[in-house]
Amino acid sequence: MSKLLTVSLMIAVLFVGCGAPKKPGPAPADTTGTATPEPPGLLKDTLISTNLPEKLFITILVKDFGKIKVEMYTKDAPLNVTNVANLAIKGFYNGLTFHRIEPGFVVQGGDPKGDGTGGPGYTVPAEIKRKHEKGSMAMARLPDQVNPNLESSGSQFYFCLQPLPQLDGKYTVIGKIVEGMEVLEKIGQVRPPVVMERVFVTTE
Repeated sequence: MSKLLTVSLMIAVLFVGCGAPKKPGPAPADTTGTATPEPPGLLKDTLISTNLPEKLFITILVKDFGKIKVEMYTKDAPLNVTNVANLAIKGFYNGLTFHRIEPGFVVQGGDPKGDGTGGPGYTVPAEIKRKHEKGSMAMARLPDQVNPNLESSGSQFYFCLQPLPQLDGKYTVIGKIVEGMEVLEKIGQVRPPVVMERVFVTTE
């Protein structure tokens, strides 16, 4: 198989549908009999793109793997960051999965249908400024043929398992992992699906 064809097949994983969402799963229950302390700086109110906190983080608790913490690019991608953060605050991602795992390429999730065709029923304008570095978090989207403005998926995102310069200028990068890269690397070696038990937003 030619190198060009291989890259084309890998990039196809980032194309998504925008179907109607199903009800997100509940947050994991505490079975210890004691209350689970809230993370420092936990946000519960929805955000406005023009008034984002200076520091904003999204944390994903992944079943059987651990925690991934992402620092969001609030200045470079405020519309996309606000959208994903508000979905997380509302509990949209709790119980959803990483449904596509391409070793050495990406780990993709956030689809309420779990098959790569779902979403909340809308798209978000492109904010293409950042490069795809190892650990970058970026928004999936529909193909160019039906999406000439490169608008982002309403909910699906992916993490880069290595630098992916072939994707630069084509997808909106919204953040980068600051804690848990080793967790992502472990996920990148298994077969999907992998469950996101809880996704929440903090300012620290």
